[in-house]
Amino acid sequence: MNEELIFKFKTNISTVTFPSKLNNPFASTIPKIAQIAAQEFQEFIASESQKWKYDFQQQKGKMFGVLVVQKKDTTYGYLGTISGVLSRSEECEKFVPSIFDNSTDDFFINKGMAELTQLGDKIKLADNEAEIKLLKEKRKLKSLDLQRQLFENSKFSNLSMDVKNVLQIFEDSSHGNPPSAAGECAAPKLLQHAFNHDLTPIAILEFWWGNAPKNKERKHKGFYPACKNKCRPILEFMLNDYGLFNQINRVKKPVV
Repeated sequence: MNEELIFKFKTNISTVTFPSKLNNPFASTIPKIAQIAAQEFQEFIASESQKWKYDFQQQKGKMFGVLVVQKKDTTYGYLGTISGVLSRSEECEKFVPSIFDNSTDDFFINKGMAELTQLGDKIKLADNEAEIKLLKEKRKLKSLDLQRQLFENSKFSNLSMDVKNVLQIFEDSSHGNPPSAAGECAAPKLLQHAFNHDLTPIAILEFWWGNAPKNKERKHKGFYPACKNKCRPILEFMLNDYGLFNQINRVKKPVV
């Protein structure tokens, strides 16, 4: 288990009442312990972001998430990550990484993105309408094929130890085809890391960091439910339609 990704609580949590089951990631009720973890993680972001090229004051903000976990020794900590990535060339070693491994199939995703960039450059230089139309169609098909490969190689597991990729999960739901970046949100990444490393999920929370999007529906440091169009099918599969809330056993008194 990668202990380096588990944040230790700075706050004294010995008197905090822990939830008896994992909170619903789509509900507005948030356990106190998750709020404490989020506040500490926000302090970490405020400090670490000074080293990043991504400017949260000038560029659009992003969603982040925390998952309070209990280790096998019954002590507690929390995991943190970002929805999506900071940028294509930047990452934070303390964030739970993407489900998808960039090295898959000899880095097919990197090569595919480079091809899309090249097609985009050709479109800019083309001066023949027919050629432009042909190049745009080629880019569209390449993008769709690349996204399909990405979804096929982004796999999640659940409590029953079933494993499905993003395409399979959405095929079994009523949501239709998965939208772009499905599987890259914070909540699924955090839960999958916990499952993979024998950590018991205790409480989960997502928050917005930085400038609000154009629709102004997000505020800096505001807590928000998991998104429904990208996350609901994946989280319902992972949590067995929220069966996880009734299946977790843990010690009642936190050991810190």
